[in-house]
Amino acid sequence: MLVCAAAAFPGLLGHAPDQVDPAAALRGPGGAHPFGTDELGRDVLARIVYGARPSLLVGAGSTLLAGLAGAVWGLAGALGGRVVGEAAMRVADVLLAFPAILMALLVVAVLGPGTRNAVLAITVALAPGFARVVRVQALVVRDSAYVRAAVNLGLSPARVLVRHIVPNVVAPLLILATVNIGTAIIAGASLSFLGLGPQPPDPEWGSMLAQARDYLDVSWTLALFPGAAITLTVMSATIAGRALQARYEGRGGG
Repeated sequence: MLVCAAAAFPGLLGHAPDQVDPAAALRGPGGAHPFGTDELGRDVLARIVYGARPSLLVGAGSTLLAGLAGAVWGLAGALGGRVVGEAAMRVADVLLAFPAILMALLVVAVLGPGTRNAVLAITVALAPGFARVVRVQALVVRDSAYVRAAVNLGLSPARVLVRHIVPNVVAPLLILATVNIGTAIIAGASLSFLGLGPQPPDPEWGSMLAQARDYLDVSWTLALFPGAAITLTVMSATIAGRALQARYEGRGGG
C-alpha cells in the first residue's frame, strides 16, 4: 500500500527527483535528505518514491497483460479442439523451457530498450505460465458434472464458457498474477540494471542500483535503499499472493 501511494502521489515530497545540487553530492542519510544524495546531489528518497511508478508500471502492467494473454491462450488450449490445444501447449512448453529473465532479455534485445518494450518483454516471458494454469483449470471445469448437465440442457458453448468456465478460472488466475507481480518487478529491475528498461534520467530502482555500483566505497547506502525497495515490494506481493492462495484452498484463517 505504501509503495502504491508513493507511485500515485510522488509530488508530496519536497524534493524533485532530478534536482541537481553538486555541493551536496554523495551525502549520507540525515537532515534534509533522509536517504542521502547521489553522485549529482539528487535526493535519493525522492528518486526512490518517483521510481516506484515505473517499477510498478512494469511489474503490474506486464503481469496484467500476461494474465489476459495467458487466459485467452489457455482457454484456446482447453476448448479449441485437440489440434489447437496440442499446438498451443507445445508453444507454451518451448517458451517455458527458457528462464523468464532470459526470455525477457531476448525479446527486449530485439525490440530495444524502454519502458514499453520492457513491459512487452516480460509479458512474453510470463504469459505461458498463465496459459498452463488456465488450461488445466478450464479442463477440470469442462469435464465436471454440472457443465455436462448444462450442455445437455441445451446451453450454447458461449454461455457455458461465460457462466461456468471463466468464473472458475478467475480465482487461480488472480492468485498467480499476485505472485507474479513480484517476479515481474524483479525482471523489470534486472532489465533496467542492464540499461534495457526505463532510460535515465528517469528514476527507476534497477537503474539506481546500476548507478550505485561505482560509488559503493564512498556511499554504500546508494545501493541499500533501492535494493530494499525492490526486496520489500517483492516480498509484500509474494506474501499477498500466498495468502490469497491459502484462502482459496481453504487454509486461510477466518
